[in-house]
Amino acid sequence: MKKKNIFLGDALLKSGKAKVEGDFVNIQNEKFYKIKNYHLMPDFFMTIVSDSDHWMFISSNGSLSAGRKDKNNALFPYYTDDKINDYYNITGSKTTILVEKSGKTFLWEPFSKELANVYKIERNLYKSIYGNKIIFEEINAELGFGFQYGWNFSEQYGFVKKSIVTNLNPEEISVEVLDGINNILPAGLDYNFQNEYSNLLDGYKKNELIEDTGLGVFTLSSIPVDRAEPSESLNATTVWSAGLSRKKILLSMRQIENFKNGQAVQTEIDIRATRGAYFINTSFKLKPRRPQEWIIVAEVNQNTTDAANLNRLLQGNKSLITVVEDDVKKGTARLIKIAAAADGLQHSNEELCSARHYSNTLFNVMRGGIYVNNYSIDANDFIEFVNLANKKISKKFASILNSLPKKVSNTELIQQAEKIGNSYFTRICYEYLPLTFSRRHGDPSRPWNQFSIENKNHDGSPKLDFQGNWRDIFQNWEALCLSYPDFIENIISKFVNASTADGYNPYRIMRNGIDWESPDPDDPWSYIGYWG
Repeated sequence: MKKKNIFLGDALLKSGKAKVEGDFVNIQNEKFYKIKNYHLMPDFFMTIVSDSDHWMFISSNGSLSAGRKDKNNALFPYYTDDKINDYYNITGSKTTILVEKSGKTFLWEPFSKELANVYKIERNLYKSIYGNKIIFEEINAELGFGFQYGWNFSEQYGFVKKSIVTNLNPEEISVEVLDGINNILPAGLDYNFQNEYSNLLDGYKKNELIEDTGLGVFTLSSIPVDRAEPSESLNATTVWSAGLSRKKILLSMRQIENFKNGQAVQTEIDIRATRGAYFINTSFKLKPRRPQEWIIVAEVNQNTTDAANLNRLLQGNKSLITVVEDDVKKGTARLIKIAAAADGLQHSNEELCSARHYSNTLFNVMRGGIYVNNYSIDANDFIEFVNLANKKISKKFASILNSLPKKVSNTELIQQAEKIGNSYFTRICYEYLPLTFSRRHGDPSRPWNQFSIENKNHDGSPKLDFQGNWRDIFQNWEALCLSYPDFIENIISKFVNASTADGYNPYRIMRNGIDWESPDPDDPWSYIGYWG
């Protein structure tokens, strides 16, 4: 039986027979994997990786959670993956475009599920083979326009959303754009508060705009406490944009429906007690095949000095997009270098195999870490480790430790320890692993695993640290030993020395010790940590 034509008002809903297809493509000299018509698939979840301490978990419907270091430093709320999927059109990117064509004004909401069948569209998803970039694209064949936005990471500036609209018509077309991000969290919140007291939290939110530069500042009016004490919120989430002129800026969702109904919107300077948002609104004419691009950049935990310096940067700087993109490129280069150090780069006739090998290696290193400088050891860090492991040994061999050269090889260090002949000192030398980039496991699909990305010091230098569940980190180090075989004995020593004489192993291994599961059946998620 032939299916009936379905109308939405006067519009005939499109019901094409598009197929989902995948292939590799090049975008600005960088390889991406493209999923054509991804919106015909069930929503799926992705992890976007940074060379630093950014984290991002994003659904194929565009909803996401992101932040720095851990879930207590979130830019967008951290939820389990089912809730992130459900927060489609509430959290993350949102775009509405008005197109002037053939004497009519057409409303176009790229990536809208509700309007997916109104126009003849193609939706594509691109993920960088390096794992640190994601691009969403919609091509509207009826209006003759393409729109795409992507997420990138910048160590210096934060989270970068880049948007591009392209006129595919043979003639110049006028458009008006409202584009931005929604459900921005202010600084100073922990995970438990944002989840358990979200309604109360909204009442404390304060969204302000520095109108001259377009810098949005998202803070709490005060730290929510139930005690008679002052609790001022001193840090902020900051958001700014570049690439579009004569723009109006909205700090909430309050005027979105007005824009969709053809009404003018007004810049918002001070919005209280509502979810944070940052939208830019402007109109322009687009010549055929001429793209217009802009960026929106957000960062968490900015103090007053950070905000003042950022505001000064935004004053009259016309090359901001280039500056930010250069920093993004540096981050990509650092990420590739990290994977390459663990033999993550390979070339074969099967591109999928090479991409998969890189991905496996990268995620392996993210858990187990990577040696910061091959077999070279920084003497100051080693001295700090000895002092942490055994203060008596640190004091006893202080003269020997202080006489070490600034850089010493792992082999030389072990040989010197064995020559000294002290079993405690030798054990500590064997257990020393100069690893960085490791982090506790965790993602929204496994909320009982509390991730923490501790890969840099306050000055930005690599932080030598590692932590992981017994079985998991051993599997990661087993693969890493193929790239660094001279550290095999160190890894064996770390595991054997952490085990009990009768064969029991701890719950988690860390640089600064081990964790045992608590025997308390009423508190299964608490652990007792101590040095083995």
